[in-house]
Amino acid sequence: MRQGHHGMLPDNTQDEASRQSFVQSLKLHLARQVSPRLRSSYEQKVRPAFEKQHKRAPKSRHEVHDGMLRDSNFQMWSSLQRTSQELKQDSQTEIAFRQIDSLAERALKLVRGSNRTTVRSNPDLAIPRYATAVDIHTIPGGYHSELIKDDVLTGAVYDPGVWLYSMGRMGDYNEDIGATLISFLKEKHPGLKPKRILDMGCAVGHSTLPYTEAYPEAEIHAVDIAGPMVRYGAARAASLGKAVQFSQQNAEATDYPDGYFDLIVSHILLHETSHKGLRNIVRESHRLLAPGGLMIHAETPSYGKLADPYDQFILDWDTYYNNEPYWGPLKDEDLRAITAGAGFKRENYFEQVQPSAVGGEHAKNRTKLFQGGDFGGAGAWFLWGAKK
Repeated sequence: MRQGHHGMLPDNTQDEASRQSFVQSLKLHLARQVSPRLRSSYEQKVRPAFEKQHKRAPKSRHEVHDGMLRDSNFQMWSSLQRTSQELKQDSQTEIAFRQIDSLAERALKLVRGSNRTTVRSNPDLAIPRYATAVDIHTIPGGYHSELIKDDVLTGAVYDPGVWLYSMGRMGDYNEDIGATLISFLKEKHPGLKPKRILDMGCAVGHSTLPYTEAYPEAEIHAVDIAGPMVRYGAARAASLGKAVQFSQQNAEATDYPDGYFDLIVSHILLHETSHKGLRNIVRESHRLLAPGGLMIHAETPSYGKLADPYDQFILDWDTYYNNEPYWGPLKDEDLRAITAGAGFKRENYFEQVQPSAVGGEHAKNRTKLFQGGDFGGAGAWFLWGAKK
């Protein structure tokens, strides 16, 4: 399996490619061979012990987690899972750092040579604490940190890192979430012809670029708090001949005028924000939408969609062990109430679990990696939002 090529991908030496292959093999081994044993441990040891003590089955992911903490299979799997994540970040960071200057120069050249893609950086942007308090995804310094002028380092870490993390299940260009949301729009709103689209928390534009093909007449904007990410994303888009206007902004408070967009989307952004940040983003979406416009956010399915507390527990691993402190808490939010509080009418709110547009197709030809709830890149994404 190889990631789709574009002009900003860092170059790999043979040794670097071998190390990446090792990390991918480790992740595949954990998913195929080790992860399935966890449910056996739960069914045969942890749940019976809980039922004996409490005279009932576990009711929540938290109760399952407390029991599994003492299970040796979970301890081994969790430790190796965290190790595989750190190895992925370390190996990709070393590859990108070796090329930090040439990548920055390449990005500048690509954007300057494009008459379709633009980028605006803002070195004075205040980065919110929820992005600085932890090294998100275990990436050293987070994705917003900059080491040189016109830095694109973290974008060069993130882009191939996502492909490695998902083991190719999100498509050759990591486009699955955007493609899935678009499939929902084409199904539910076939007559939609947005003049302007905004992608909030765009990272390097994996999910942004599919909108250029789905809505070729639309003007597409993409914002992220991380300068290296939007600069890399703009250069990546330029190398692929896509027209997107990237800018370094906080989705909680952008500089666009009221009612500027007909469609506002995000793709697994909201679990990276705080409780306050989440509400601010929804309020900002309401301000930016034109009358009749749509706001849609794509996330992993809420835990309420999974009846089995064990499946909820597995999906909650990132909350505890992958520097994703808002991953689990987002699942406990009353999204309908938050949306109404931002000004949207309650009757215009919607939720839908949408089958994965890319991963489902890939899954036909590839070994199924996970047992139980198989969401994201090979199963489904949870969409929610409202019409203004």
